[in-house]
Amino acid sequence: MSDIHLRFHKTLLGNKGKFRLEIDKHINFGEFIALFGKSGAGKTSILRILSGLDDVEQGYIRVGDEVWLDSQKGINLAPQKRHIGFVFQNYVLFPHLSVYQNICFGLKNKHDKSFANELMELMDLHSLKNARISQLSGGQSQRVALARALSSKPKILLLDEPFSALDNAMAQTLQNELKKIHKLFNLTTLLVSHSLSEIFSLASRSFVIESGQILSDGSNQEVFIQKRLSAKITLIGQIIAIDMQELFCIISVLCNAEILRIVYDREQGLEFSVGEQVVIAQKAFSPMLYKLNNTNHLA
Repeated sequence: MSDIHLRFHKTLLGNKGKFRLEIDKHINFGEFIALFGKSGAGKTSILRILSGLDDVEQGYIRVGDEVWLDSQKGINLAPQKRHIGFVFQNYVLFPHLSVYQNICFGLKNKHDKSFANELMELMDLHSLKNARISQLSGGQSQRVALARALSSKPKILLLDEPFSALDNAMAQTLQNELKKIHKLFNLTTLLVSHSLSEIFSLASRSFVIESGQILSDGSNQEVFIQKRLSAKITLIGQIIAIDMQELFCIISVLCNAEILRIVYDREQGLEFSVGEQVVIAQKAFSPMLYKLNNTNHLA
């Protein structure tokens, strides 16, 4: 079989009390999937259950022909046997070890350091080989965390808001590197993110999750954009300012650490507000703005 089947349920405790996390999804090998929703919706729990770090009340996880979890048959593979690479939100690196030692920690064969050296080269970390974690910047720490996650040669890469603590420029740089790594290692990747621009940049499929339920599942365009567009989608961004003039307005949109200013019809401009996430599309040589699908309450 060339897919992954996740089917499980678990009772979680949220801000408004208990709720039931229920998942039943098939994921194709090689997909890059984003999990989007407000805090406490169950996104991180999905990653932790898949990795074996959290238990379920009842469930089944199959990866290809290998069953990792079958509660009815008493099967529950230990996390170290699940071929998972996990990058946590706060990196979870070992402060008493060097950069190189942190990466080597994840190796399956502790005596074969050649792959660790390859990862050092790939992530541009060789000059920091003997540095302590406390000496690293946020971007450097994230590179080490990603290299360590890859050192076990995982089938599945799990990322829990890996860029949330980084500035826009560094986040964009690491997103570009992650796209290359996803293809290079032929990974199946699941990303928890609150950033729609990040999701559109990285993921090919998205799950919108609310109170433990997957409300939407599809391509980013299907899930987030209010209407199907005949225009070519170019950028995703957030409105940071609207300057109303007598006959027109100027809408400033933050896209990938750059500010784009779009001259727009005044009446149409009244439909938008600061803070909204929008798609910028090119249509008949003119830029057009489209709201993303009612997701502000989830972010």
